[in-house]
Amino acid sequence: MHALAEILYPLCRSITGEGLRESLRVISDKIPIDIKSVPSGTRVFDWQVPQEWKVREAWIRDSIGNDVVNFRDHNLHLVSYSRPVQKRMSLAELLPHLHANPKMPDAIPYRTGYYNDDWGFCLSQNALDQLGDGDYDVCVDTDLFHGELNYGELLIPGICDEEVLISCHCCHPSMANDNLSGMVLATELATRLMEQPLRYSYRFLFVPGTIGSIAWLASNESLIPRIACGLVLACVGDPGALTYKRTKRKNSLIDRAVESVFRNSCPDANIRDFMPYGYDERQYGSPGINLAIGCLSRSAYGTFPEYHTSADDLSFITAEALQDTLEKLERILFIVDQNTRHLNLKPMAEPMLGKYGLYEITGGAKSDVFDELALLWVLGFSDGSNDLLAISEISGIDFKVILEATQKLTEVGLLEELKE
Repeated sequence: MHALAEILYPLCRSITGEGLRESLRVISDKIPIDIKSVPSGTRVFDWQVPQEWKVREAWIRDSIGNDVVNFRDHNLHLVSYSRPVQKRMSLAELLPHLHANPKMPDAIPYRTGYYNDDWGFCLSQNALDQLGDGDYDVCVDTDLFHGELNYGELLIPGICDEEVLISCHCCHPSMANDNLSGMVLATELATRLMEQPLRYSYRFLFVPGTIGSIAWLASNESLIPRIACGLVLACVGDPGALTYKRTKRKNSLIDRAVESVFRNSCPDANIRDFMPYGYDERQYGSPGINLAIGCLSRSAYGTFPEYHTSADDLSFITAEALQDTLEKLERILFIVDQNTRHLNLKPMAEPMLGKYGLYEITGGAKSDVFDELALLWVLGFSDGSNDLLAISEISGIDFKVILEATQKLTEVGLLEELKE
């Protein structure tokens, strides 16, 4: 995953353009995503797909021709979607177009102007403080034209048509945690799921933030009822503790699955309630859509000083953190995929487990008493109203142990799975 991030890091991604397409092509070499397009000007709910943006070069030079900032040195130097400009101006005229972050004086901040008719440059506070009076030559060689918005999509079919949605944004240039970590994690997860038998179908979306998810929703309204739940992946590669932002429903299957994994294996994890700010979970959870989509992160957006600056580089994410997030994510989706409801076929008093080979008959030699208790919990609560995750929550027994007990009881004819 970290190696894939290294390949993607130099590409200048925005909500449209060749950098976004090239990033999707790199991912398509790993997993068979379809690269979709939506023409500029397309109405998508209350929004309109913007013009495509292309940048050739952008720089500021002082009066003797020295570069002050140059887009070629770092993608973040140019405000995304800057309009073209070629002129000489004084420092006083230039300053309103320059952006720095005094809290991170050595870092270049990230700014966008997708829907503004303006231009700008970003530079470190230290570099800004060194600018002297005089004239400066400014070049922003960009184009805005009728093109397209692109996103990547992959559907991994399962036994049923109901879907779990996995979404990540892919529009931030040269930021490792708040962009690439979600992209590479989703890619690796898809690779692994393609090799497994699945109950749900899994739909992966690699979309430019906000406008990309809105465009997908507007183009696929017929698919929305199929989506049972899902996750947005963002900021999943830093060394911080895992963080989960609940769905609006608070107690959906994905909420419960995350809380189960956190409770059993992530004592330092944080869980926050839904709020209509953040990543694309707010689009998927909007009133007319109302999907149960949570957001999985490590350090939450805006809580780490490197956020939206050049300090969010490849050294800020680690292979170990990416691997840890992937392992927890696989456990979460295992619960989602395997969670079912069952009916006890011998509900009149406790069945004679020994008759079915499920009871330890040698007194004092019960090496699997925990598993035996799991059998009793499953039998005692399989009245059709409780799913396996509920039984795990009530009993305090790990979901995987409850699932194994369920499989044993089903094999001997004591349980029957209820079809939704």
